[in-house]
Amino acid sequence: MSNKNPMIIAHRGAKGMAPENTLAAFRLGLSQGCEGIELDVHLTADEVIVVCHDLTLDRTTNGKGLIVEKGLSEIKNYDAGSWFGDDFKGETIPTLDEVFKLVPDTIMINVEVKYSYEGRMERKLVEMLRRSNRLNNVIISSFDHKCVRRIKQMEPEAKIGLLYQSNLLDPTAYAHSFDVEVYSLHPYFQLLDIEDVRKATENGLYVYPYTANEEKDLLQLSDFGVSGIITDFPGRLKALLKDRDSSK
Repeated sequence: MSNKNPMIIAHRGAKGMAPENTLAAFRLGLSQGCEGIELDVHLTADEVIVVCHDLTLDRTTNGKGLIVEKGLSEIKNYDAGSWFGDDFKGETIPTLDEVFKLVPDTIMINVEVKYSYEGRMERKLVEMLRRSNRLNNVIISSFDHKCVRRIKQMEPEAKIGLLYQSNLLDPTAYAHSFDVEVYSLHPYFQLLDIEDVRKATENGLYVYPYTANEEKDLLQLSDFGVSGIITDFPGRLKALLKDRDSSK
């Protein structure tokens, strides 16, 4: 059991209480005491990095079609909040630059690359991190491990994380098999056990499981000694950790 509390990471913002991947969700996560924010990125037709989980606009806006086939000005006309609730009417898909301006540099940002766009995403993302001076407090993760490897090769100061939903035999050995430095492991939380965490952290890797929301899961992951927990309810995790600490 770890005596150190995990970092509270708001999944797509406070996704459980606000429309995911919007500035409203990120503001709510910050107000609930998150110490990190997880978000997803795609490229527009005019090669602006925007924050959205899906390849298309269909699920989280009143628009239709592929993000990569539309320019930013068109995408900004769509409502990304009303589907969640009337209180969020008028929220739009934010650019990554807008999120960087909103979120203080004391807060870790986990940027998940959903698609490489033939390498254009890597180049644009590295350019933005350099320009924004965000290399030190951003972790770039992806299920596409070749993508994050290319980013690390392009920018040695970048921090990369490996997302995975497989029950790997030895996640630490896999991370160390790369010819570049891997910063963190991002496993699906139900596939994680305490030995995986112990070995990873003892070998200098951070462990950020996703996406746990139930009290028993949040407390178990904390007991495992994970570095942080990605959750839809950052306020819930903060309250649980506070209650646990006060009862010690």
